[in-house]
Amino acid sequence: MNDGAPELYIAGCGTWLPPAVPVEQALAAGDCDERLAASTAMLSVTVADKEAAPEMAALAARTALDRAGAGPGDIDLVLHASLYFQGHHLWAPASYVQRVAVGNRCPAMEVRQVSNGGMAALELARAYLTAGPGRKAALVTTGDRMSAPGFDRWRSDPGTVYADGGTALVLSRTGGFARLRSLVTVTDPDLEGMHRGGPAFGAPSLDELPVVDLDAHKRAYVAEAGSSFTVVRVGAGQREALTAALAAAGVELGDIARVVLPHMGWRRLRAAFFNKLDLAVERTTWEWGRRVGHLGGGDPIAGFDHLVASGLLARGELCLLVSVGAGFSWSCAVVELLHRPSWAAEGAAR
Repeated sequence: MNDGAPELYIAGCGTWLPPAVPVEQALAAGDCDERLAASTAMLSVTVADKEAAPEMAALAARTALDRAGAGPGDIDLVLHASLYFQGHHLWAPASYVQRVAVGNRCPAMEVRQVSNGGMAALELARAYLTAGPGRKAALVTTGDRMSAPGFDRWRSDPGTVYADGGTALVLSRTGGFARLRSLVTVTDPDLEGMHRGGPAFGAPSLDELPVVDLDAHKRAYVAEAGSSFTVVRVGAGQREALTAALAAAGVELGDIARVVLPHMGWRRLRAAFFNKLDLAVERTTWEWGRRVGHLGGGDPIAGFDHLVASGLLARGELCLLVSVGAGFSWSCAVVELLHRPSWAAEGAAR
């Protein structure tokens, strides 16, 4: 990072996922159809049995804190990001994660930036740590359970299959196994209506759709704003975030060994990333992500954790984290692996 701010490191990370349900099982149960399954090219999706979203986040947090060797006195901020219902109304899930996983009394807050929530929380954690010289580390967690009856993980947003799980990352000023070389977030609020849809603002109504239907919202928005406008603005935001993150790190896309992509379906990833960036599938987390599903704001952390833990990222190599969420907001980060942590595999075949 070239702005004169102190260096920041990733001291620990962790992911907690429930068992994966194969696509064949989802087809047999009628949860999806052949056309939808083929368009996403997903192989399975993780589905929780009884664990709530904050519980899965806390389980991931315990792993990340243990790997970081961080105790209650080391964490100065807890940020919990989520996309969907956290188990209770008018409740503070970040405080639950703090009590169960950390056990201290630092500020704990929730971040609501939908699918870009994890990276948005990382942005806020970076600012918080660099703003106070005595601050040492921040814990960022994500957790979601995309369950019925309010959400259909296969059909509420056709093209992306939504998963259950929790992720966590410890961002530190004092050291770690990886260094945050850059982190850039770009926003375009002119696109916020794409995920709003439905009736006008007002009190909760029984007339609202019983199941989230993001596809209907998108169709209504595009019908009003125009397809060309929407496609151009979405593409421009992604390019701006990517270009700025690479420039801030002083590297080019060709210098990046691995790319962590959002866990979207194949058709969406091909259009948004593989075709536009001329990006080889083998450099990305696609083959792993298609077995997990979209973890809301947790995809970047989970993907990075997977690369490190499985030995797919070697010492000195650079990893690009890519994230996008409704609003719209796009975040990209360049991370350098300084050394292989003790909990990581020795290395995997490339």
